[in-house]
Order: sequence, then structure tokens, then C-alpha cells
Amino acid sequence: MDDTKLMKDQPIDENKELQNLLNKSLPSILLPNQSGNLLKLNREETFRLVIYFYSLTGNPNKKLPENWKSIPGAEGCTLENCNFRDNYEKLIQLNALPIGISTQTVDDIKEMTKRIGLQFDVLSDSNLICTQKLNLPTFEVNNSTFYKRFTIIVEKNIIKKVFYPVVSVNKHVDNILKWLKEN
Repeated sequence: MDDTKLMKDQPIDENKELQNLLNKSLPSILLPNQSGNLLKLNREETFRLVIYFYSLTGNPNKKLPENWKSIPGAEGCTLENCNFRDNYEKLIQLNALPIGISTQTVDDIKEMTKRIGLQFDVLSDSNLICTQKLNLPTFEVNNSTFYKRFTIIVEKNIIKKVFYPVVSVNKHVDNILKWLKEN
């Protein structure tokens, strides 16, 4: 399976609903990573957090939800994770640590991180804790809730930048790197 192929950018409705997060403190949030260990998101570290939210990464042994490819912005999450993986060193050099968050289970995230070789944490928010505390954009398919694709950059526990909507999976990490270099 080629997890790094480019895909055609999908149309996503332009929306500014997350701009209200700018300059707000990240609330107390603990989520399990791919190993089941709890990771605290709100911290006063000297490095910046690049927290990207995505809906679902496919598993070669499981079917995607019905009509998944027809949902604007749903497709391309594995590619997005690969793009963060491939740019990990560049992010670190810019004093930024990537962290992925999905509503998938720890087991699903563990499978994906091993399969595509991620060297950073991806967290499970299957209980929608982030949505409850930050009022984040989601959508539902077959009675399951998924995050819409977006990214926040957190510095010393303050949200400094919101990328939403993410209109191009192919250019998203490049846009993040550009912003990090300029700020």
C-alpha cells in the first residue's frame, strides 16, 4: 500500500469558526497515545506544539465508513500523517513538536503509527474531550463522530495559530513550516 501518494485536493467549505481559539489557553487535557500512555497537552514547555486533528486513517484490514470518499475533507488523513512524518526533522529544527489527534481508538492509532512509521505521538480522543473543552468542528457518519481536519499551534500553552479549514493536504505541512519560520 502506497501511503505517501499525492491525492487531488478536495473542496472544503471555507469557515472561520475556530478563529475564536486564537490567544486562548489550552485547557487541561490528558489523552492516550498510540501506546496507551496519557499525554498532557497543556504545558509551559519552550517548544511549540503543532497539534493536528484529523478524522480517520484507513486500516488495510478494515472497511472505511460508507461513502467516506464522498465526504469533503475526509479523505487523505494517512497522507497527512505521512507528510508530518516526512517533515518531522524540519518541525523539530523550528522548535515545534507535531502531535496528531483523532477520534479513533488507541488500537487503531497504534496500527497506523506502526504501519507508516511515525516517530511522534498520535492521540486518541475517542471520548471527544477536546471537543467538549474547545468546541471543535466534527461530523458524523454511521453514528460515529470524527474531527474535521485542522491544526493549531500552541506556544507556552497559548493557541497562536489556527489552520482551518485545511484546503490542501498536499500543502498543509508546507504552510505550517512557513508560518513557524515567520513567527
